[in-house]
Amino acid sequence: MILSSIKLQGFRNFKKAKINLAKKSLIIGANDVGKTNLLWAIRLLLDRSLSDYDIEPKDTDFYAFEETNTFNIELHFSEVTEDCVVSRLKGRIGDDNKLIIAYKGFRDKTTKVKTYQLFAGPTTDLLEEIEDRYYRKVLNLKYISSRRDLHNYINREKGYLFQIAKENREEEEVTQDEKLYFEIQSQLKYVDEKIPKLNFISSATDTINDELSKLSLHHTKQKIVFDVSSSNVDNFINSVSIASKSNEQRVLIGGDGRLNQIYLALWASRNELTKDSLKEFTIFCIEEPEAHLHPHQQRKLADYLNSSIKGQVILTSHSPQIASEFSPNSLVRLFNKKGETKAASNGCSEIIGAAFKDFGYRLSIIPAESFFSDVVFLVEGVSEELFYKTLSRQLKIDLDRLNISIVMVDGVGFSTFIKILNGLNIDWVLRTDNDIFKIPKKVEYRFAGIQRCIDIYREHFQKDTDTEKILSENENNLKGFTNEIPEEINSKSALLIAEDLELYKMYLSKKDLENDLFNSCIKSDLIKYFVGFDETEIVSEMQKRKASFMYDFLRNNKESLAKLAKDPIAKPLLKCKEIIEEMQKE
Repeated sequence: MILSSIKLQGFRNFKKAKINLAKKSLIIGANDVGKTNLLWAIRLLLDRSLSDYDIEPKDTDFYAFEETNTFNIELHFSEVTEDCVVSRLKGRIGDDNKLIIAYKGFRDKTTKVKTYQLFAGPTTDLLEEIEDRYYRKVLNLKYISSRRDLHNYINREKGYLFQIAKENREEEEVTQDEKLYFEIQSQLKYVDEKIPKLNFISSATDTINDELSKLSLHHTKQKIVFDVSSSNVDNFINSVSIASKSNEQRVLIGGDGRLNQIYLALWASRNELTKDSLKEFTIFCIEEPEAHLHPHQQRKLADYLNSSIKGQVILTSHSPQIASEFSPNSLVRLFNKKGETKAASNGCSEIIGAAFKDFGYRLSIIPAESFFSDVVFLVEGVSEELFYKTLSRQLKIDLDRLNISIVMVDGVGFSTFIKILNGLNIDWVLRTDNDIFKIPKKVEYRFAGIQRCIDIYREHFQKDTDTEKILSENENNLKGFTNEIPEEINSKSALLIAEDLELYKMYLSKKDLENDLFNSCIKSDLIKYFVGFDETEIVSEMQKRKASFMYDFLRNNKESLAKLAKDPIAKPLLKCKEIIEEMQKE
């Protein structure tokens, strides 16, 4: 079986949302967007560690941005065929093997007294009230918080791990262990006898007894000793600490990253994540598993959680390395608009997966940081990426603070990236060259760059009356001219269409990045950089080695870019900033 979807209405920052889940689901999104709230909704119904008091509704559980006194949570399960679940929830599961478990919270308008009801049934229409969460023995969730106490958990869980290992021993192993147990006990008694004879231990013992005798006569017959107590084998074994060995040398484990790995390994061992269970169906939920791990270990952990663990797993993460290892169909991107949190494409979706098919392989072909962005600025190549990242700093546009990513499509094509970003409900802006190409087998040329943007408009936007009118009157003039330099009628039509395309956040160069820069207010800086070259040669020199030129020029002349603040070349970057500022107003 699988928890296939969650429906939330009036719950915390979810006004009305449906979130589809997969066998392995990765929930991503900005801080405070509602990832933990989503998990809490599941935990209210499935987490065995929560008491009846814990699941009582709080004022903070009701939708905060409109007056409401009810909220609903529905967990939709499909493929419910496990005998343990079917027998426990007999009569609640439909003929199509579907099950819904629901929580409804209520708040009295006058007294503000809060109550709740639990329901179960095969469909929303056939839900019947149930008394309690009696099903949790066979249908439950096990949860690791992002605020995990690494040291205390490890010290606590090692004893449980020892006990389980004891119970699983073969008879021959038990006999061997008992023999060794008595050997250790006799040796520990010998140690107990020897330790008090150490000079500094003996001296310290005498000192404390002398001081005690000065304080009271009541206990002069009673002598204080430093008790080693190592001869108690059980206490001795329980006091062992987890350490690391390197080249047979014992090394204390101190790094939180390594402790986090041990934490997850112990947790997995206790909960038998890698085994199928016939006694219960358990969903495993882990918040921010990447804590304290460096990128390579984050990717390895993601691979382990994604491929090795059996059963349904739900993760939340802020890590691009974790995201890059997950199937596109397994992504749940939460976003907030006007105070309301929703899931892009309703969560795990073939829409997102289909967008990635054009890449042919995993997510890492597109920088995974993009999935955590609010706006992605798409550019053609490396030189544009270098230029706009440097320009943003000179214009005091803090890309990280504003959560903007600049991504180059590098020949893959804008449309492929746009499909993905639209599927994840991430805003985008693009800039492309205003290419003029020769039409094959004809002595004619066309505005290829503008046509590229028109195709994107037609594929990704709804038809607009004004835009359609401009295209009907001017699109034919984008081709058919017999020289690489278009006629006036062609140029005029191209300009009208290009200006209209900016309404769709698509920006065209006047020609290309190098020509635009040379004809801008930093022309003198470029002439100075290309000392010894004729002015007519500079653009071609820039284009010969685009990326290396751009890197070297910006390294020595980045301050000059501040002069481009009002140049058209800065417009797409300023548009990204404007989109973020509009989001902040919502």
